[in-house]
Amino acid sequence: MTEDEKKLLQARHRLEEAQARDRVKARKARTRRLIQEGAIIEKVFPAAAKMDLTALEDMLYERLR
Repeated sequence: MTEDEKKLLQARHRLEEAQARDRVKARKARTRRLIQEGAIIEKVFPAAAKMDLTALEDMLYERLR
């Protein structure tokens, strides 16, 4: 393997690692947002904590349309 090939391979790996870090960062941000939104729903509508997910989804669709 030539020096240029090694440098190209290293650059490719650095790019892949950066992309992986970006995916992890985006996933963590989404998870945080979903948790915060769920907490707001439970705060505004305490009965949501006792509902199953399908019933909660149906109720939200009915009330928000």
